[in-house]
Amino acid sequence: MFKKLLSETALYGLSSMVGRALNYLLVPFYTKIFAPEAFGIVTELYAYIAFLNVVFTYGMETTYFRFSTKDSLQKDTIYNVSLSAILASSVLLGALLLIFAQPIADALHYSNQAYLISWIAAILAIDAIVAIPFARLRLEGKAAYFAGAKLSNIILNISLNFVLLVYIPDHYPDSYFGKPDVGYVFLANLIANAMLIPILYQSFLVFRFKLDLHILKPMLQYAYPLLFMGLAGMVNEVLDRILLKQLLPENYYPGISTLAAVGIYGACYKLSIFMSLAIQAFRYASEPFFFARSQDKNAPDLYARVMHWFVIVCAFIFLFICLNLDSLQFILRQASYRTGLGVVPVLLLANLFLGVYYNLSVWYKLTDKTYFGTTLTFVGAGITLVFNFTLIPIMGYMGAAYATLICYASIAALSYYFGNKYFPVPYKIGNALLYIGVAVLLVTLQKYVVIQDQWLGFFVANLFLLPFVVLVYLKERKSNIQQ
Repeated sequence: MFKKLLSETALYGLSSMVGRALNYLLVPFYTKIFAPEAFGIVTELYAYIAFLNVVFTYGMETTYFRFSTKDSLQKDTIYNVSLSAILASSVLLGALLLIFAQPIADALHYSNQAYLISWIAAILAIDAIVAIPFARLRLEGKAAYFAGAKLSNIILNISLNFVLLVYIPDHYPDSYFGKPDVGYVFLANLIANAMLIPILYQSFLVFRFKLDLHILKPMLQYAYPLLFMGLAGMVNEVLDRILLKQLLPENYYPGISTLAAVGIYGACYKLSIFMSLAIQAFRYASEPFFFARSQDKNAPDLYARVMHWFVIVCAFIFLFICLNLDSLQFILRQASYRTGLGVVPVLLLANLFLGVYYNLSVWYKLTDKTYFGTTLTFVGAGITLVFNFTLIPIMGYMGAAYATLICYASIAALSYYFGNKYFPVPYKIGNALLYIGVAVLLVTLQKYVVIQDQWLGFFVANLFLLPFVVLVYLKERKSNIQQ
């Protein structure tokens, strides 16, 4: 059983991480094809898509898991009711977006691109409809099928981007798709999503439309708190990209429009994916690990050691990426995007603290006090709002980055405080802060070393890794001797 869990976890984790890594290939592609202002449209609209995805699914995926496992005899009925509810609501919400596409486009200052809102409506509807069949695959333990479908969708999306934005314009410049357009990013997404329906045909073949209010009512009661929690989580994750356009004063960046600033921030934000991938991998591996050892009397010491080495590894990743930004910056193909590179160290550090928070969250999961997780998510949303409104007008996109850092550092600190009361774990907080602090100090000092030769600069920059490695070696060696 445990071996099966590990293999399934690896497949789910691999599909997610490989998928995100493949999507990352679009960053140099988009930053070569599009000017920052055009990429600003992509950045902003995908932030809205993230929010609306939560509305379109309204917690029904998790609700389906809960009710199917609670009453296995009715799992087929629950599947039918869940998918029927999502299907009905998606058609309704999608139709509303289609009807009001032009007013929405006007409000977003995309009056001539109302078709984008129509395509987004279809993307959101399909995303929501396939969520329940994907959940069914996970419930039935069909991890390979799940991973294959997810990866097929991503590969098709990337391929369509290349076809629509490069191949056709290069080979058929006089055709309808002969000129690259930012809208094709969303069209590629829409076509790739639509292909998920035949890929998941087996799940749709067994589906029977059924809206049984006797079953649906308790499901909706269970789901609606998840909707609000999901929206609060999206505030923490993507609201900065929406507020940046609204709060950034005109001409804050000379010669750069507000929308172009959003595009620059969105592109530079992508460079923090290196830390995100490490944290994602850790989450897939750690959650089953933590729960499997929860009854062990030495579990708190084990959790503390995991956190200790997690911080060391992530601090090293932070240090390595920041020291090599001069090389990595060329992922952003146009020089105009590189003006925002200052946000990258801040966002990497923010993601490091998010990873620390995921580590610390074990206490409320193991003590069944998951309402603390909801509370902390809402607190984080409040912090995000306050600091975005405060910092963006005076610091631009650096303010948005700092707001993200303050949010994640704050919820990590609060989780540590309450966890110490309800589930004490002997975390080495002093050591963790020391390692993070030294990494930040080394990055700061390296900025004062200016070398014109590219290869010599690369070599000297990476010499700043040595003090960190030596510090870790000496402290951990001393700690092992004392033990």
